[in-house]
Amino acid sequence: MSFSSLGLSPCLLNKLAVQNYTQPYPIQQEAIPAILKRKDILGIARTGSGKTVSYVLPILMNRLGQPVTKNRHVNVLVLVPTRELAIQVSEVFLLFSSGLPERIKTLAVFGGVSINPQMMALQGVNILVATPGRLLELVESKAVHLSDIDTLVLDEADKMLNLGFQEEMNRIFKLLPRKRQNLLFSATLTDDVSNITQIILRDPVVIKTEPEEDYFDKIQQLGYFVSEEKKGPLLRYLIKTHEMKQVLVFTSSVYKADNVADKLRKNGIQASAIHSKKSQGARNEALGKFKAGELRVLVATDLISRGIDIQFLPYVINYELPRSPKDYIHRIGRTGRAESSGEAMSFVTPEDQHHFKIIQKKMGKPVTMIDSEHLDL
Repeated sequence: MSFSSLGLSPCLLNKLAVQNYTQPYPIQQEAIPAILKRKDILGIARTGSGKTVSYVLPILMNRLGQPVTKNRHVNVLVLVPTRELAIQVSEVFLLFSSGLPERIKTLAVFGGVSINPQMMALQGVNILVATPGRLLELVESKAVHLSDIDTLVLDEADKMLNLGFQEEMNRIFKLLPRKRQNLLFSATLTDDVSNITQIILRDPVVIKTEPEEDYFDKIQQLGYFVSEEKKGPLLRYLIKTHEMKQVLVFTSSVYKADNVADKLRKNGIQASAIHSKKSQGARNEALGKFKAGELRVLVATDLISRGIDIQFLPYVINYELPRSPKDYIHRIGRTGRAESSGEAMSFVTPEDQHHFKIIQKKMGKPVTMIDSEHLDL
């Protein structure tokens, strides 16, 4: 199947060709025609499966030829859990809208930065990508109105609900018109997600792509038995001996992320930490350099990871294990995206061993373990 068979306009097909999109991924094959027909969608798809493009393209198509709405009355609302994901999604909209015959303006809004520039930039916006808290601030300031929304997207709904956005989203739903298209995408169908779909989706097209066992086949997983004090030397050993580039390292706390990045730099390895305590400018700079291959190691916490989208990221290292198996799956899902392969490594202390066995059981796939005592650290 080709993109040309999905009902997209020639200008979008040309843009896809320029960006080397050769054929649609499974979720794009199913979602694009359904969204063009104004159907509601429930898409259960892991990160890296091509879901952003699956809704960006048909939303842009559906906007073509539509009458201009009043200023500050946006037409499309995309809700996301983090600033990084808001920026990432808006960049995809901006990329594909740049080749359209009509001007369709997209803006990303999120907290952690001054609200005034966002208020001014909202003039003439058609598509708004927002985190829930900042969106409500803008609504209360009358900088944006939601009464003309005809398409609502909830991207990574599972994470938004886990992060406690339920109350804010309920407030937002009350501001939206009843008649609208609803597109909900989630990595997993949790009870929370199931409850919210029952509230907002009408006779949805349900799309579930690729079994997880096929997904894990694209990721080579290794575990290293290691003591807490040897984690730093092991990390440096792996990066240097395997000549790793673009390494995403996960820690469980802000303090540890800073500490790991600092020690890597002191040992001659270019690294930066990215977490919620960093300014938005610092986060954007670090992420930009990492995506461009100008930064060798990025040390991140789980919250920030939702906006790290690199198609060919080769390495993920769990310096500290996450609390839940779902977060483990999400972490390693930063690599092995789309059709590319990747490597995921986990550091397992004696205290972690039982927890890591639970993670493997939930994943349904054993991980090869290596004893780091035998390595020349």
